[in-house]
Amino acid sequence: MIASNVIDLAETNRRVREDPAGLIADCEQKYAEAVAHAADMIIDNMANSPVVLLAGPSGSGKTTTAFRLEEELERRGIITHSVSLDNYFKTVDPATVPRTPEGDIDLESPLCLDMDLLNEHFGMLARGEMIRIPRYVFARQIRDPSRSTPLRLAKNEIAIFEGIHALNTDLTAPHPEAFKLYVTASGGYWLNESLLLTRQQLRLMRRVVRDFNFRGANAAYTLEMWPTVLRGEQLYIDPYKMSADDWINSTLDYEVAVMKQFAGKLFMELLQSDFVSRIDPNLQKIVPAMELFAELDPALTPDYSLLREFIGGGVYNYG
Repeated sequence: MIASNVIDLAETNRRVREDPAGLIADCEQKYAEAVAHAADMIIDNMANSPVVLLAGPSGSGKTTTAFRLEEELERRGIITHSVSLDNYFKTVDPATVPRTPEGDIDLESPLCLDMDLLNEHFGMLARGEMIRIPRYVFARQIRDPSRSTPLRLAKNEIAIFEGIHALNTDLTAPHPEAFKLYVTASGGYWLNESLLLTRQQLRLMRRVVRDFNFRGANAAYTLEMWPTVLRGEQLYIDPYKMSADDWINSTLDYEVAVMKQFAGKLFMELLQSDFVSRIDPNLQKIVPAMELFAELDPALTPDYSLLREFIGGGVYNYG
């Protein structure tokens, strides 16, 4: 496990102003080294299992980490396939779908996943058999059997299954030999011994910007959903994270200096609307905190950076 990363805002601002390229390079290198370390451990475990289970909370950068692991492993001659657990969602049945205490559909619940099919597929892959990865259509909340993807693993191949429930014991207990990886933003920003932005608020910024840019959701919708997301983490993700074989910290010290230029406008529009009376107090904390960050030109962000998962313009297809 990695400890929470303490980021000194004063030092970060100094480097943003004096050496932005150096700061970005150092942050990206630190993340790349964490990915390389995980790749080492995955390779060491290949004799036990061809399956990697990659989990993390919302906004942690799981998808980019899966892509970066795939690149790192293939650079070493290991053919790698990244599979989103979202494709194993069950077709929504109003009569049986899990619900929150308020009666809403609980999309954070692991009961939304077809655990039986996943466990069957993990076993088949370990035996060298072909599986057909389903395709879930979120717009219609159904699994489309006509759009499945075949996958069979050879001796030098692995599959990375990525999703918030990848470390759930319903998956890990039947397959203890699978490699388990946890990705999260572990950094909080401090100034003069005061915590300005928590790691949860950092992930909220990421989620708001990504939802607006790529998922057709405005900031108000994401903020209203956030308490439900955090509830899901406490119930369905946190209890299993300590079982991971390795952790990756996805925080990039420079990211708020870039992200504020995307999130700032979205948050300010909410503060100036009547929505402010109905939202979580996170908003009133994040907006003034962002104003203390020096700005960094988003164009300096490398196209392979994890930050591109949220602001766009990257080399990976997040489909």
